[in-house]
Amino acid sequence: MEIKPNYPDGDRPTLFEEALEFQDFIVDLFLKELGFPISNYSSRYYQYNKGENRQGIEIKLDKRILETGNVSIEVAEKSRKDIQTWTPSGIMRPDNTWLYVQGNFDIVFVFGKAFLVNLYRARYMSKTWEPKPTIRTFLLPIGEAKKYALKVFNLGNSSSDKP
Repeated sequence: MEIKPNYPDGDRPTLFEEALEFQDFIVDLFLKELGFPISNYSSRYYQYNKGENRQGIEIKLDKRILETGNVSIEVAEKSRKDIQTWTPSGIMRPDNTWLYVQGNFDIVFVFGKAFLVNLYRARYMSKTWEPKPTIRTFLLPIGEAKKYALKVFNLGNSSSDKP
């Protein structure tokens, strides 16, 4: 079965499915480790008008944290590279998000969104990075991320739930 990309300018057609699998992983992790249920919205209407879920938790997959030594925090996006205008996203998206969860199946950071917004505005706004033609981020060194995170899950490769 051929997978059609949800992101036409993405580097692989499986990006969306990978993000959904990670989102499910986080839902299980939060329930198992924190006793905190997350109810993700699945319709575009609710995601655009409310947020990712009822609880106000943004979940982002960042596969290369340990490889690069940085957490790549999203601040803007566009649906295709030929569009000129950037749309606020990630920590800059005006929605119900108050917690920002970013990581991969080895390490997961839980940040307060307001803290990340203030940190970005104070120290990183002039250092925005565009790793892909449709996303803008700032790079938070892993040491700082560990210091600023409300919670860090160091899962390593031992997680039995890792896909």
